[in-house]
Amino acid sequence: MTFEEWARQGVPDLLRFATVLCGSGHLAEDLVQDTVIKAHRHWGRIQRAERPDAYLRRMVVNEYLSWRRKWSRFVPRPEIWAEADHQQPDHAVRLADQDEMVAELAKLPRRQRTVLALRYYGGLTDSEIAETIGCSPNTVRSYASRALAALRIELGPSSPATTAPHGVINAH
Repeated sequence: MTFEEWARQGVPDLLRFATVLCGSGHLAEDLVQDTVIKAHRHWGRIQRAERPDAYLRRMVVNEYLSWRRKWSRFVPRPEIWAEADHQQPDHAVRLADQDEMVAELAKLPRRQRTVLALRYYGGLTDSEIAETIGCSPNTVRSYASRALAALRIELGPSSPATTAPHGVINAH
């Protein structure tokens, strides 16, 4: 597969993943642009990889995790926008809940946030996440556990993001 063929097919997927990872479409575009530039330079090695998509996803994760040093003077604002959810009648409540969740995710350390994005958005297993971020599966489970515990504390049962319209706690 040539670089151009991959770019037509693979960049939209990387962009969606990066948006979830960064919490901002604008930052995700910058992140993917930096990654694609690097991928173009090293395409010969990348296309020989067993799973080029996993290799490129790891490049995005590495670039995201290194941005703290690169962009330390810039404080990003999360802006994830979901498609319309027809199960919730009030659009404003859904957006408020979404904003609250994005704000809480933004408070997590980068590695914890990366693990949650890879697990719940990327659908990766602990072993695949460990391979992607360069740690052990036990460390992945630890990051996920700590991140979810922090979210449970911040988004307690009385929070709108965890409570359904009739006071029933959502399972997801």
